[in-house]
Amino acid sequence: MTNRGFKDYKISVDIVRALDSLNYEIPTEVQAKVIPIALEMKDLIVKSQTGSGKTASFGIPICEMVEWEENKPQALILTPTRELAAQVKEDITNIGRFKRINATALYGKQPFARQKLELKQKTHIVVGTPGRVLDHIQKGTLPLEHLHYLIIDEADEMLNMGFIDQVEAIIQELPTNRVTMLFSATLPEDIETLCQKYMNNPLEIEMKASGLTTDKIEHSLLEVREEDKFSLLKDITIVENPDSCIIFCRTQEQVNHVFNQLDRLNYPCDKIHGGMVQEDRFDVMNDFKRGRFRYLVATDVAARGIDIENITHVLNYDLPLEKESYVHRTGRTGRAGHTGKAITFSTPNERRRVAEIEEYIGFEIPKSNVPSKVEVARRKAAFEEKMDARPAIKKEKSAQLNKDIMKLYFNGGKKKKIRAVDFVGTIAKISGVTADDIGIITIQENVSYVDILNGKGPLVLQEMKQTTIKGKVLKVHKANR
Repeated sequence: MTNRGFKDYKISVDIVRALDSLNYEIPTEVQAKVIPIALEMKDLIVKSQTGSGKTASFGIPICEMVEWEENKPQALILTPTRELAAQVKEDITNIGRFKRINATALYGKQPFARQKLELKQKTHIVVGTPGRVLDHIQKGTLPLEHLHYLIIDEADEMLNMGFIDQVEAIIQELPTNRVTMLFSATLPEDIETLCQKYMNNPLEIEMKASGLTTDKIEHSLLEVREEDKFSLLKDITIVENPDSCIIFCRTQEQVNHVFNQLDRLNYPCDKIHGGMVQEDRFDVMNDFKRGRFRYLVATDVAARGIDIENITHVLNYDLPLEKESYVHRTGRTGRAGHTGKAITFSTPNERRRVAEIEEYIGFEIPKSNVPSKVEVARRKAAFEEKMDARPAIKKEKSAQLNKDIMKLYFNGGKKKKIRAVDFVGTIAKISGVTADDIGIITIQENVSYVDILNGKGPLVLQEMKQTTIKGKVLKVHKANR
């Protein structure tokens, strides 16, 4: 930790103001080390565990360094999963809110045409998964000529998921005169080779692997026969009575099976896996973040980069296939200074795999006894009381930031030759409104959206009902989205 605040860095008042609204008070260790060097536009290799606050460590300097006036993408952030791409885009949008930074997310299982349309808008930062980003580059829909910054996030997971060739293919298409930053929990040989090949005298920053050895996470291992797992799961949930718990399974079928059994017992639960429609996956993660249910049954798709505060328990119903996944699963708890528990089930014939995980993480996972029937009976009343309680819905991280923002809809866009400067020029002339009160402007073919900041939305809405833009009267109302 550091005593320096964000305002002590060379960042603009617009970024500091957004960070204040997001309750970013004191930089984490990785932020304190990365931000000043990133602002000097140096190549960086950062070895840092998940949950260390690294998204903001590159998000803050990138939002600071991109120029608002430039319409074409200036920064590309590559992530291994769609969930992480969507989350990073949201974080970037929040950090850059008052600078009017426009970020676009590109990933599969979403219409290509819709993304192509978004890229035709003013776009400062693109966040995406390698496959879809490469697709846009090859089809000429992602302009690269003004791209000055490349961020490779969760590089080791890109390698594990077989994306590293796509990452390399993307790099080969980018301007060579750029700043490259790579973030990874581990640095396998293939990643180091990539760094040597495509980075310019990178500085290396290594954070101690706090996600593994931290006293914030209490690890335990219970040996159980496969057919007894669900019975043990019920007992563990009664004894532990978690506020928020992810139950990791190895396959989509197992996730469906465990979820259906818990659902039948009226557990407040939901599920997520790669076989689900993307919108459903986003909805489930959002509801879990907000605390609408307490048990999430998941494959490893939820183990990487998903930042949810106060997950009290992670339960490995099945051992992960990859030893690295143990780190990423258990890293969902014990985040941002909170404590957590990581409980792992293993069958008698999985002892060798447990040993491999222990060798990888550098310590023996303490063995635990299954709860006794007496203990389960003693804890049952408290468990049932919490089961019957109404969930306390958490505020979104950006709630304070969005409180004073109103998005306005106008029924005119590119076809009427309307540009962002036309909105700024017209709205800023309203008495009591300045250009600083105008946020992100999105102009599509036939419609436009304008964010009005600082609680000035109702005033602007009223005035624009009788004000022309470029001599045209447009219908205006509060946007539904």
